[in-house]
Amino acid sequence: MVRSALTGTRIRARRNLRGLRQAELARAVGVSASYLNLIEHNRRKVGTDLLAALAKVLGVSVDALVEDGDSRLIESARAAAERTGLDRAELERIDEFTGRFPGWAKVLAETEGRVARLERVVEHLNDRMTHDPYMGEALHEIISAVTSVQSTATILNDGQEIEPDWQARFHQNILQDSARLAEGAVALVNYLDAGKSDETGLAAPQEEVEAWLGQRDFHLPELEEDTEGLNPENLVAGQVELSSEASRQLAVQWVSQFKADSRALPLGPLQEALEQMGLAPDRLADHFGVPFDQVLRRLAILPPQLRAAQGLPSPGLVICDNSGTLLFRRAIDGFALPRFGGACPLWPLYQALLRPHVRICAGLTTAGRLGRRFTVYAYASVAAEMGIGRPVILRATMLILPAAESDAEDATPPLSVGASCRTCPQLDCPARREPSILMTVI
Repeated sequence: MVRSALTGTRIRARRNLRGLRQAELARAVGVSASYLNLIEHNRRKVGTDLLAALAKVLGVSVDALVEDGDSRLIESARAAAERTGLDRAELERIDEFTGRFPGWAKVLAETEGRVARLERVVEHLNDRMTHDPYMGEALHEIISAVTSVQSTATILNDGQEIEPDWQARFHQNILQDSARLAEGAVALVNYLDAGKSDETGLAAPQEEVEAWLGQRDFHLPELEEDTEGLNPENLVAGQVELSSEASRQLAVQWVSQFKADSRALPLGPLQEALEQMGLAPDRLADHFGVPFDQVLRRLAILPPQLRAAQGLPSPGLVICDNSGTLLFRRAIDGFALPRFGGACPLWPLYQALLRPHVRICAGLTTAGRLGRRFTVYAYASVAAEMGIGRPVILRATMLILPAAESDAEDATPPLSVGASCRTCPQLDCPARREPSILMTVI
């Protein structure tokens, strides 16, 4: 049995609780009061027989007097002291400090543990910066693009006559390398933002839910087969991708929402309507007599086989509340969605919050030289009312679809938007909140 240096402290505490004087306890166990005094001040070790006698008189088990939980406090406090280079004489009194001030010793031990954990995180990030193959490849791509641009610019700036044909080629090279450089920088930032430490895993329950749905192409066949009897809790239970209780609760909420959407827009009738009307959310909402945002959500979770059969594009979907925080994200190729911070304030998603229950359709193009065109539908509705004079909780939904070729002939120019200010190349945008990391490469 391990005995800590604080056994005497616990004997004294138990004696005081029993209301015994030191001399009375010493007489009861057959030792002198002076010897017991040394034991209680942790200056003498306690033999097995004497310890058993003390425990019997004090009415406790031997384990209660020698339980070594406090030794962890001592070791943690000693580690913290050694980290600061405490004087050796003071370090030898760590047992006394822990015995007299167990609360402060616990605070010191927890602080030392937190510092140690943070040091491990820093070591992990440093190792990642040094050995991560993807990061090395991304940095190599960026350096290669910079070198190529610099070499081409040097040739053009050489002052010698260059044939127009070759000039055009060099300008095309600079354009392509600049685009490659910008894309590489954005990809690297997104990769760093999406990084996970071994300790914390995914940063938020929302990301666990989105990863779980992403592995299923944002479609749950159970919703199509039996929406009446489907129990969201049973569907979510046992899903290894949902490692936290918070992510499972959030998944239940979304499954319940998608279940209601599937019941309002059954797959069979919806498929027939799509064949007749095409991908027209406004007409589908009127046809089925359901809220516009319910149609937007339903179109985002259609079976992949149905989309392929109907020739429908893979959609993107974002949902936010009054604060502008993205509550749900389904990414779409070519339209970046931020992981941290606010998204682009020019998104129709946020404009919908200003005009609840108004259907919005807009053409967008992603900012940059290689911008892609999209058609988006946005709608905001009241999610909850807190009573007269209280705030109204709004929820805005935006469905993102690749623009059809016919949309390119539209006389109205599309609005240029980014994912977030941090990676947006529109340097003169009046809605900009912070400088872009592309400031020097665009």
